Amino acid sequence: MSTSKPRGQYAKGAERREQIVQTATDVFAIEGFERTALKRVAELVGVKEATLFHYFSGKQELLTAVLAERDHRGRELGGAEEFGLEAIVPVAERNRQEPGLTTLYAVASATANDPGHASHGHFQDRYARLVKELARDVGRRQEAGAIRADVGAESLARLIIAAFDGLQLQWLYDKSVDMAAGLRELIDVLLAPPAR
Repeated sequence: MSTSKPRGQYAKGAERREQIVQTATDVFAIEGFERTALKRVAELVGVKEATLFHYFSGKQELLTAVLAERDHRGRELGGAEEFGLEAIVPVAERNRQEPGLTTLYAVASATANDPGHASHGHFQDRYARLVKELARDVGRRQEAGAIRADVGAESLARLIIAAFDGLQLQWLYDKSVDMAAGLRELIDVLLAPPAR
C-alpha cells in the first residue's frame, strides 16, 4: 500500500473536502447542525455554497462526514488504537464541551435507524466497532481478574455503551447531569474487586 500523498487536482480536492469537514465539525460543535446553514460553512471555508455540492451531495452526506470526524477525534482523544474503558471519561468530557455535536449525534443516531437514511451505515458500523473493541478490552480485563467474569464481555460492552448514550441523552435535557462522573462511577463499580 502506497503512503504517498495524492498529487495535483486530486490532492487539492481531497484537501478542500477535508477543510470543509473540519470547518463543518467545528461550526456544528458550537452552533449545532439544525441552526447552521451550508452557506455559513461555505463562507468560513472561503467558497460559494454551490462549491460544497461538488464535494457532498447535500447536508446529509456532510453530516455523515462530520460524524465520522467526531469519531476520529474521539479516538485521538482516547489515545489508543481501540476504544476501551480508559477512553470513556475523556470522550464524555469532550462531548460536554461540544453540545452542538453531541446533539447532532443524538438526533442522527435516533433517526438513522431507517436503512434509507444517509447515516444508517455509519451508525451500524460504529456500534459494531465500538462493541467489538470495548468487549476486547473488557475481556482482557476479565482474564486478568480486574473485572467480574460472571457476565459476558460483549454484554458488558453493550451495557457500558448504553449507559454512555443514556447519560448523554439525559444531559441534553438537564445540563446538571455529569456524564463523565456517572461513567467514572460505572467503571469504578466494574473494576471493584468482586464481593466474596
